[in-house]
Amino acid sequence: MSAILPAIPIRLEKRTERTPSWVQAATPVGAFLFAFVIVTVILLAGGHNPLQSYNAMLQASVTSTSAISQTLVSATPLLLTGLAAAVAFRMGIWNIGGEGQLYIGAICASGVALAIGAHGIGLALPAMILAAMVGGALWAAIPGLLRAYLNANEILTSLMLNYTAGLLLDWLINDSNSYWRDTSGASAYLVAHGKTIPGAANWPAIGGGNFSVPFGFLVGLVLAALLFVLVRHTWLGYQLRVTADNPGVGRYAGMASKRNFVIVMLLSGAIAAIAGASQVGDFTHILDPTGLQSPQYGYTGIVVAALGRYNPLAVVISALLLGAITNAGINVQSATFPQSLTGVIEGIILFCVLGSEIFSRYRVRVGAEKATVAA
Repeated sequence: MSAILPAIPIRLEKRTERTPSWVQAATPVGAFLFAFVIVTVILLAGGHNPLQSYNAMLQASVTSTSAISQTLVSATPLLLTGLAAAVAFRMGIWNIGGEGQLYIGAICASGVALAIGAHGIGLALPAMILAAMVGGALWAAIPGLLRAYLNANEILTSLMLNYTAGLLLDWLINDSNSYWRDTSGASAYLVAHGKTIPGAANWPAIGGGNFSVPFGFLVGLVLAALLFVLVRHTWLGYQLRVTADNPGVGRYAGMASKRNFVIVMLLSGAIAAIAGASQVGDFTHILDPTGLQSPQYGYTGIVVAALGRYNPLAVVISALLLGAITNAGINVQSATFPQSLTGVIEGIILFCVLGSEIFSRYRVRVGAEKATVAA
């Protein structure tokens, strides 16, 4: 007669002290590895050889200078939208509007480039970035002010503004004779497209030959460093952290929580808009509704921010990682390896990383809970 194994109780116990730093570092790494275990199972179920698939993805993303350059191209919008999401989410503000703020940034940047781009990159580049930041900040101010002063849910308002910005983008190019649409020639009315910005307004790539770094990626690196200093080493960052972690303490200390909420929304929207300016200045050189909307950079930026645990410096690493996966998916796609598999991988990573947050707040206990004996 076989022995029956006793059930081993497993429970979650809420942490009462600060989560150890090694747990905070190990949790996303473990979640990422677990995600790839799931992906491996999916590849096997789909008839793919996991080792061959991973090797092909590796070669397409990091094993040559040209592959690394393409990975940086894919990582650039993810880094900027990831930073936009990270700075808001770290402060307990759920800005889901990075997608729409990116569209507004692209509209503003391309408009400025068309107007003054011929005067040279020295004037056009800072003007494009500034115009995008102002446009994105004003667009983000709508849900920010509604939340701060009317208690409207910023998740819903920022999300709905994504669709509004997308419709505005489509209208400017496809359904109007706007300043952004190319109306020269009869063919312009058969296939609608935006005006090409002057060549003098194209953002410079750093490097040469098979290896180059998009200027927008360098902007993202600078922003990551500045945001890290802002959050960790300034009085404003201290107020924002206190208000996010314990609103009651912030109010008791006289911190202006409404003002800080609006400031964070403005900052997040401005950074997301730079991603739109980068798409125009670095890559497409026109206002392209399809090219801006189909990748859904604003939503993927949330994945990047979550994977980096809302730390600006870690967001750089997670953007490179997802940029490599995106680049690999583009280059290795075939009839047997569809590009949609890249989206599956990103979704699984997001699910595992967000799910792993529970281990930062709870510890796993094995065994029966000890009874407390009253004295």
